[in-house]
Amino acid sequence: MQEMNHLPMLKVILKKSVIKSTKAQRETIKGLGLRKINSFRFLNDTPEVRGMIRKVDHLVDVEEIKD
Repeated sequence: MQEMNHLPMLKVILKKSVIKSTKAQRETIKGLGLRKINSFRFLNDTPEVRGMIRKVDHLVDVEEIKD
């Protein structure tokens, strides 16, 4: 049997409103799959996701999920 290579997971939570943010930041939040304040998503810990989080780090909270 082949061993599955599990990526670490991140829990990303939208903590602030996107009303006064730039269009690029709103699109990044949408790309992360977040819509309303306190909504959250579990995402794979990849460089692409980390870059998106870094772009909107003032709007979100991030928790690392360990299996």
